[in-house]
Amino acid sequence: MWQKPVKKMLYLLNIGNFAPEVTTLTYPLIFKYAEKIEADIHVITERKFPDYPVTYEKLQIFELAQQHNNDWNIYLDSDALVHPDMFDITNHLPKDTVMHNGKDMASNRWTYDRFFLRDGRNIGSCNWFTVASDWCIELWKPIVDLTCEQMIKNIHPVNSEITTIITPDHLIDDYVLSRNIAQYGLKFTTFIDMLIALGQPGGAYFWHVYTISIEKKVEEIKAKMLEWKLA
Repeated sequence: MWQKPVKKMLYLLNIGNFAPEVTTLTYPLIFKYAEKIEADIHVITERKFPDYPVTYEKLQIFELAQQHNNDWNIYLDSDALVHPDMFDITNHLPKDTVMHNGKDMASNRWTYDRFFLRDGRNIGSCNWFTVASDWCIELWKPIVDLTCEQMIKNIHPVNSEITTIITPDHLIDDYVLSRNIAQYGLKFTTFIDMLIALGQPGGAYFWHVYTISIEKKVEEIKAKMLEWKLA
């Protein structure tokens, strides 16, 4: 019996030609991964929410994924390094479940409202790597019942972030996705837990550090590529 091909889309955010010294290193591996899993790539380059922090532009995926009629949507930060052995995550993730690489303790980071309190799972999104099917597209739904200023007021970076380059507005997309998981009761898992279930605990398929300067990031990416024997 003929089956409709599964449509996958990998999204990247790159407003204003973000850090070309970084993307020169990361994009070839990301594009290679997309080719390996037969996913199309969409790079978000234009602002739709100019009055919000730039990371809020990731929420364009809510409409884009529906316009593209995707079965699966994968988001990766442009400064993430992907190992060539990284497998097709959609082979192992149920369509009713959303996924990040890991998770934070939401109560450390956000001021709770009724959605967080009702949900009770305390899931803090780490939105540099996110996977969701068309069943769970509300994960990226922009918030309409809070202003930008109200959202930022609800964000509290942990001390290890405050002492680096991270400010509350930088984490607005993490806040929105955390709240959407709680509000819509989305089933949730992490790539870390998936690797344990697959018998590969501690598998090194990604590198991503968000609390360091671009210069330091280039240095560490090159070091990781040497470790992975890619350079």
